[in-house]
Amino acid sequence: MESHEWRDSTDEGLRFWRANRHAGRWSFQTTLKTDPTWQAVDPVPRELWSALREVLWRKYQRKRVPWKHIEKIDKLLENDDSEFPEP
Repeated sequence: MESHEWRDSTDEGLRFWRANRHAGRWSFQTTLKTDPTWQAVDPVPRELWSALREVLWRKYQRKRVPWKHIEKIDKLLENDDSEFPEP
């Protein structure tokens, strides 16, 4: 299983994101710095896929992630927006 993490500053405070890849499937989780429990994100909005793509791109440049992961996310992002929920 692979795990990729990043963080964002929001109005609520510092928010942490985690994307896990297991058996070819991605799952997303989030938490606030003040809240120790992780909550699953389902369905996953387009913005999270884009953020994960940026994280993977930076790791790919350092040869820590294979190119096929980025290609699969690019295909998902190119597809029709019907797969993504409305904000």
